[in-house]
Amino acid sequence: MKYVVVVPDGMADHPLEEFDNKTPLEIARTPNMDRLAADGIVGRVKTVPDALEPGSDVANLSILGYDPLKYYSGRGPLEAASMGIFLGDEDVAFRCNFVTTSDDKLTDYSAGHISTPEAEKLIDVLNQHLSNAGLKFYPGVGYRHLMVMNDPDGMFEVKSVKSYPPHNHMGKNIRKLFSRSKGGKIIRDIVLKSREILDGHEINATRIDLGENPANLIWLWGQGKKPAMPLFYKKYGVNGAVISAVDLIKGIAKCIGLTSIDVPGATGYYDTDYAAKASYGIESLKENDFLFLHIEAPDEAGHNGDLQAKITAIENIDSKILGPLLKALDKHGEYRIVVLPDHPTPVMLRCHTHEPVPFVLYGTDFESNGIGVYSEKASEKSFQNYESGPELLMALFGKIKKP
Repeated sequence: MKYVVVVPDGMADHPLEEFDNKTPLEIARTPNMDRLAADGIVGRVKTVPDALEPGSDVANLSILGYDPLKYYSGRGPLEAASMGIFLGDEDVAFRCNFVTTSDDKLTDYSAGHISTPEAEKLIDVLNQHLSNAGLKFYPGVGYRHLMVMNDPDGMFEVKSVKSYPPHNHMGKNIRKLFSRSKGGKIIRDIVLKSREILDGHEINATRIDLGENPANLIWLWGQGKKPAMPLFYKKYGVNGAVISAVDLIKGIAKCIGLTSIDVPGATGYYDTDYAAKASYGIESLKENDFLFLHIEAPDEAGHNGDLQAKITAIENIDSKILGPLLKALDKHGEYRIVVLPDHPTPVMLRCHTHEPVPFVLYGTDFESNGIGVYSEKASEKSFQNYESGPELLMALFGKIKKP
């Protein structure tokens, strides 16, 4: 038996009045998702506990079968694992975004999707001016990077310093987002000093001349210490692989012993190579029984408030990933597959929300539950609902009563 989880990040949305109250998922042409819905089980699953922020870190950890209330220790350390950054017992890893601000207002969570070569040079500059024996910046991809700080006194733990994902606070005054604790004031000082360093840098001057948003500030969030989680194989009894362009997902994979497969052309944005992701996923199933395939593009479109880009991303996932994947699985024989977003990212809100997400679960040994359509509205009619990601994964594996 082969098991596949496909996660179009942030795909779920809210009805749009100007489109007859349809969501992007309902507007998009999705013949392969429709096929799964016609013969499979459509329902809803709560991927994020009410007590936690609806981040991709929490949601994907849940979908992979790990209760975030028990295992989540912060986003930063998960990305550190992906980047091969060693964390000591007293180290705290922060996600470090390059962002754009104007008059202290957060105007762009990605600094115009700054390129990796540009960002690497700016990280070098930050290390020259701000790093010390207990603090260092590490370059990642595009606008996504890390800062690691030694914290023997626990000043930067989540209970001490509340941090906010920049993509959920567009247009907000940054000074209102800093924690008033001792650790929060240290973080505030680092962030504001970064503006002094970055504002006049030649890379940003060039970006402004080209009409692009400058990376004139860093934003620190998602901090935590290294996690401790049981291996996926010991927990669920199958070996598997993860395909994603995002360090967060790769980091989760490494922490739980799944193979993280790098795919050439996978960017984590609209221009990602969907077909290559499908091809590498199909190849991985020759050796593994489990595949977790994550696509970031719908989430980016949601944060950008770009309806057409979100529809296009959904259609690309359906035609270029699900189409080839289902064709290969049909040839194999017995398999089970589930498609679901990790959380909603409504284009009108441009941020993550807490609602349960729709899933479609298909298996060669499952029977349809009669819903027949895969959408947010259709899933609300289903009696097949799960209270957590681990419950849905157990259903995929047939370890609890079949739907």
